Parts: sequence; structure tokens; C-alpha cells
Amino acid sequence: MPLVRRERELFAPAADDLRIRFFFLLGVNLLVHPNLDALSFLLESGAEIARPVLEKDEETKGEKDEQNRPEKRADESHAATLADRLWTVNASFRSVRQRVAPMLRCRMRVPLLDLSAQYERLADPIRREFDEILRTQSFILGPKVEEFERALAEHCGARHAIGVSSGTDAQLAIMMALGIGAGDAVITSAYTFFATGGCIARLGATPRFVDIDPATFNLSPVALEEFIGRRCRRNRDGRLIDDEGRIVRAIVPVHLFGLCCDMDPINQIAAQNGLTVIEDAAQAIGAEYPTAARGVRQAGTMSAAGSFSFYPSKNLGAAGDAGAIVCDDDALAERFRIFRQHGMEPRYFHHVVGGNFRLDALQAAVLWIKLPYLNEWSTARRGVADFYREQFEHAGLTNRIALPTEPYRASGLMNHHIYHQYVIRTPQRDDLQKHLAAREIGSAVYYPLGLHQQKCFAALGYRAGDLPETERAARETLALPIFPELTHEMQHAVVGAIADFLK
Repeated sequence: MPLVRRERELFAPAADDLRIRFFFLLGVNLLVHPNLDALSFLLESGAEIARPVLEKDEETKGEKDEQNRPEKRADESHAATLADRLWTVNASFRSVRQRVAPMLRCRMRVPLLDLSAQYERLADPIRREFDEILRTQSFILGPKVEEFERALAEHCGARHAIGVSSGTDAQLAIMMALGIGAGDAVITSAYTFFATGGCIARLGATPRFVDIDPATFNLSPVALEEFIGRRCRRNRDGRLIDDEGRIVRAIVPVHLFGLCCDMDPINQIAAQNGLTVIEDAAQAIGAEYPTAARGVRQAGTMSAAGSFSFYPSKNLGAAGDAGAIVCDDDALAERFRIFRQHGMEPRYFHHVVGGNFRLDALQAAVLWIKLPYLNEWSTARRGVADFYREQFEHAGLTNRIALPTEPYRASGLMNHHIYHQYVIRTPQRDDLQKHLAAREIGSAVYYPLGLHQQKCFAALGYRAGDLPETERAARETLALPIFPELTHEMQHAVVGAIADFLK
């Protein structure tokens, strides 16, 4: 190591005391490079510096001893002493590492999400688009929105993309256009963001919650089939009704955390029972699934319609609220466009009661600029996930925490998972989150309570234990920092902090 030799030559003449040299080097390196890699280098340097100093010291002592006791050679007399002193130095270095390493990990602040690097890269084109919009004064819908819609449809492999005001409004507009309302029931997951169940309830329909797969956190096809078999039946018209007489209209699978649901069995169950499938792809834009009949398809494009959210923290995020609907059916796409504009077509002629779900041009411009980078960012997120897995395995923690599963990776899909969130699970979740917060490491709980246990749905009559996997996930899951620009050094800090807690 040339640097070590250079430092040895620099400091050796000025300081004969080994401790002074070592701790001077320690202080300089930790001030300039406060990280574990610097510490490792430092300890290796210290060992190299220590050996020649001790050897020289022992040689001098040996020569003096040989003069006093000529019957014994110096190297024989002091070999054991030199070995003992080197062992003591190495033990001291190990002790320093054990004590200093946790402090170094404490010093690094790691946010759950940081969008600043993404903005710095795209700031100039975004400002140019904003200037043009301000100059033309075309703020609502218009050519910028249409340009983004065409690009989004092409990216997703859908015939149509309809820009709307938020992911929530996308779900609401889909169900309104399909005529879902009072007296209807919609089956969905209880382990999801509130909007999934809230939109169903806002239209007067009833959400019927089913449990999740414990590995993927997505709606379980097994639980779905079991619910229909045990809690539903056919009425005289042959339509599926639930155990309280509501007409079951649709299934809403949620592609949670960036991973697609197992859509083949879900679509098959829906087809067998005459149900429409509406994909909630708010967290999974670009995620892929290997369908048996249609090949590789993206989230949102494997059913009647899919909804996206472009909330700023999403993988494709706007500068505020925004969303979109994708579908292949021409007539249905036209209904979605009508419903997003108060049910109006043509202007000031209203055939149905819709909503104000329009996407504004400023948000569309931001999304249009960002969209070409989406695959690059998804690849970077998978790289972060892969490095997390390597580090957790290296630390021997995979028997203490459960890491995200990747059921479609073996299929060879590029975007088999897009890691909107990197979610681990541990029964010590709450204490671990407090520990990370003390180290200034960001984390979040998605979600602390299943929808079936939310106060606003108490009238539905669910009890604790009705959806055991949902309830266990709500107690155990914790999202760790993940974004494309997350550094290995930051990940070392995260894994190291978790290792300190668990050990």
C-alpha cells in the first residue's frame, strides 16, 4: 500500500511513540473520511506502522541484552516478546474498530427518500416547459397533456392513457364510468393505501376485503377464490352476490410496493364469475408480469383498466398531485374522458354526472420530461435492492428479518420488480424503527392498520383475526430508504444500524 508507506515515512521521524502516531492518523482520517471504509484502511495502516516500529524496538533491546547475556542470541531471547507485543497491538486495533464502527454509522444521516438529485438533473428542461406553458397560458388539459398521454400509452403498451388529477381520482373515475354504486360490492385487498377502499365507499358501494399473500403482500388468489366460494352465490339472474345480497361487480388487485399481483389466476377467477378487474397500479408503473396468454404485460394493462398515481414520491412523480388511467377499449376510454370533465361532451352538455378530474399542463410537462428516465431509475432501484440483499446476507441477518420476495425474477423480465418501496419485516418492527430514527435513518410503516380495521369501516363488522396475514403485515413491515441515487455508503449505514439493533 504506497499510501501507508508514505505516511509511515512522513510521521516516523516526527513521532517515535507508536500510540501518538496511530491516534494522530486515526484523528486525521476520521475527520476527513468519517466512514467505515476509512476506519478499515486506518486499522490496516496502523498494523503496518506498528510492526516495523516494534521490530526495531525489539532489535535494539535484543542487542543490549546480547551484550549483557552473550550466551543467548537476541532473536531467540525476544521472539516471544515481539509476538506478544504484536498480538497486543492487533487486539487493540480490533477493539478500536468494535467501538468506533457504531459511532461512524451514527454519523451518517440517511433519508427515506431524496428527490433533489433527480430535480437537479432535470431542472433546466422542466423550467423551459414551465416558461412555455406560462407564455401560452394553456393550463388545463390541452396539448401538453395530450403529448404526455401518448407517451404514457406507448410506454405502458396500452391503446389509451387518460391523464387525471390524482391516483385517487383515477380509481374514482374508472368506477364511476363502469356504473359501480349503491347496492354493489367490490372485492379488494385490505393491505393498501386508503384510496383503494375509500373510492369504493364514496360511490355508495361496499368494499369486501380479502387477505394477502404473506410473501408478496399482494392480494392472494387463494383467499380470493375462498371468499367467493364461501361468502358469495348466484342470484336468479345468474349474477354473483355476496352474503348480504349485494351484487359483486369487480375485483381491485393492488400491485403493492412495485410488484405485480399474480394476475393470471385473478383474471381467471374474475372471468369465471363475470367480474370486471380494475388494477390499482399506483405504486407499480412499469412493473412487468409474465402472463400465460399475452406474454409480458405491464401493471395496469392486464384488465379492463388500470390506475396510476404520480404523487411526487412515486417512481414517476409529478410536482404535485397527478394520475392517469390506461385501457385498451376505445369506448371505455371515451367514457373516462367524459367523466373526468364533469360528464361533459360537447362543451356544456352533460349526459352523466362526472367529476373535476382533469390533469393540468404543468404536471403533464414534468411527467413527460421524466418518463424517458423511468426504466433507468427502476434499474437503479433494483440495484439498490440487490445490494441490500448482499449486505444483509453478509451480515447474517436473513434469519432475523424477511427481505422482499421476487417471484418473477426467474422469468427473465427486466422490470420484474420496480421497488417503489423496499419493505422488510420483523416482529420487532416498532423498536427497530425507533432505533433507526435515533441514528437519523429514515423509515416508514406502510401500513400500520388494515383497511378492515379502520374506524370508518367499522360498520362492515370485521373483527381482529379475520384477515390474519394483513394484520401480521401491519405489525411487522418496515420500509427502508430506497431511491435511485442511494449510495452504497448510505446502505452500509442502514444495514449496520439494523445489525447493531438485532445483535
